[in-house]
Amino acid sequence: MLEAFHPAVRTWFERRFPDGPTPAQAGGWGEIAAGRDTLIAAPTGSGKTLAAFLVAIDRVYRAQAGGGALLSEGPQVVYVSPLKALAVDIHQNLEAPLREIAEVATELGL
Repeated sequence: MLEAFHPAVRTWFERRFPDGPTPAQAGGWGEIAAGRDTLIAAPTGSGKTLAAFLVAIDRVYRAQAGGGALLSEGPQVVYVSPLKALAVDIHQNLEAPLREIAEVATELGL
């Protein structure tokens, strides 16, 4: 499934997770990318949050590569997380990857 991601997203993931995707990620990405409602039930630390967010991040990069066309209006991802975990989830699985993927994109000349 990694081959389907934008080059910057794919390169970042391969560098950050050299052992490849977790089962939760591998099983979820195709469903999420196809636009199907997806519930990933897996233990803490299995990559559920990144499974959801990485597809959304990939869509933003693909939209930009396609001439900056806007994504459709409205929510792109609905992610449900316990409130006490939300700040950590957002930082580790959205803010940090966005920053790091942007660095990889710059490095790749994208």
